[in-house]
Amino acid sequence: MTLTAFLLIATNTHAELKIYLAGNPADVTPKLHGPILDLAGSSAEPSGLQAMVDAVRGCSDCDAKVDVVVIRASGDHGLNPVFMALQGVDSAASYVITDRDSANRRDVERSVREAEVVWFAGGDQCNYIRWIKGTRVHDAVERVFRRGGGVGGNSAGLAIQGDVVYDACPDVSAASKDVLADPFHRDVSLSSDFFRWPALRGTITDTHFHQRDRFGRLVVFLARSFRGKRIDGIGINEQTSVIVTPDQKGKVIGPGAAYLLVVDHPAEVLEKGKPLTYRGLKVWKFTAGDTIDFEHRPTGGYRTLDVVGGKLSADPY
Repeated sequence: MTLTAFLLIATNTHAELKIYLAGNPADVTPKLHGPILDLAGSSAEPSGLQAMVDAVRGCSDCDAKVDVVVIRASGDHGLNPVFMALQGVDSAASYVITDRDSANRRDVERSVREAEVVWFAGGDQCNYIRWIKGTRVHDAVERVFRRGGGVGGNSAGLAIQGDVVYDACPDVSAASKDVLADPFHRDVSLSSDFFRWPALRGTITDTHFHQRDRFGRLVVFLARSFRGKRIDGIGINEQTSVIVTPDQKGKVIGPGAAYLLVVDHPAEVLEKGKPLTYRGLKVWKFTAGDTIDFEHRPTGGYRTLDVVGGKLSADPY
């Protein structure tokens, strides 16, 4: 029997928890083969999602099925049919959480914890910081990962996966030209202690990378976050995903590219109100079928770029 339903639950005078359910209401308990990360640069691309689901269930053509929970801070059930169209998905439930009370409900925690795949939708990543970080739902997501499930996100849902997070909490997306001109621009808001996935330690993620010209701002985020030890940035283009398997290797799927940026020494000029100068930025570009080894990060074969007076020395893409 399948279930398609919408539940609206008032949690307080200011917020409502919305739950959209699709598929089989019975819980499934397949053997899990993860943990798996799906890092999606823009939308929830079916090819990347299918790769994640197959990696979690350990097969691409078998009867094993998984339950999916979508966490979002806005929107509705739009991703439910996307997941239900995949092979091996038994149910999809979207939870629209707009307050911390909802994220601390024990029934919501249980539903998330029992899923095999958890997906963070796009939107405003600051709302995930406000309403999910440090809650029971946050803990439940980490439990799914630890028991071998899949976790991922697109756009804002990818932005929160790194060790250091560009949280966008001024509610204005940082533009490369603005923050290169002033690395301490009000739109540069960074935080930490959300997720600590092994593959993304010492890493900042960024999204819509080439399409919205975010290379420069990721350099700023890295320069601001450098504390004497190498820090990496992963920028992923639209319609492109990186699927990270338990061996800490990430395969690029989709028509775009994923970029690895490395900052391993201090910036020459990193001061409020002054353009950034950073020489010797190391850059790798990976395209469909390429593998990024997150456990043994590359040390050779890179391209070198400079930022001088807030200007990049060459086209970074």
